[in-house]
Amino acid sequence: MEHNTHYFWAVQLPENIKQSIHEEMMNLKSIFQFKRWVHMSDYHITLSFLGSMDAQRQDSVIDLVGNAIKDEKAFKLQIQGINIFGDQKSPRIFWGAVNHERALFHLQTIVQEKCQEAGFTLETRPYHPHITIARKWSGDEEFNMEFLERYNPFQESLLSFQANKIVLYKTNLEKTPKYEPIETFTLIE
Repeated sequence: MEHNTHYFWAVQLPENIKQSIHEEMMNLKSIFQFKRWVHMSDYHITLSFLGSMDAQRQDSVIDLVGNAIKDEKAFKLQIQGINIFGDQKSPRIFWGAVNHERALFHLQTIVQEKCQEAGFTLETRPYHPHITIARKWSGDEEFNMEFLERYNPFQESLLSFQANKIVLYKTNLEKTPKYEPIETFTLIE
């Protein structure tokens, strides 16, 4: 079993959306001084984090999730803002906020249940959909919460896209981009 290799299910973002987020963020880098910026290809919305697993469990979870979502329909999502996790003065995570779309929560519940059925012990905190953009505040000043609203690039123009691909990603810590798609399911359009 590969212990340092982690797997997770996520909603894949379309390439043009990743590009748009990336361009907006590059304009904000001087304001939001985070240490590590996520590679554009690695933007995603996590549904369920699995940790490490062996090949047998991987086959099992792919089958279970695939069967459970085969009749699910694609849905629209919007990226509406930016936010943080962690200490307000020195946040751990800088992220893109998506609208609270019922279909996303529904999908996440299905994926979560199937992962548990496959024997995974999962995160118990309430689901909080987001797109991680950067990690570890490294500014000289304390983080300014007001900037989240003042510099929100998505306020005027929400980024809308069709959420239609669910992917099992594998984490390759030594590579950039880090996340490698192992299995992809397409939702019904």
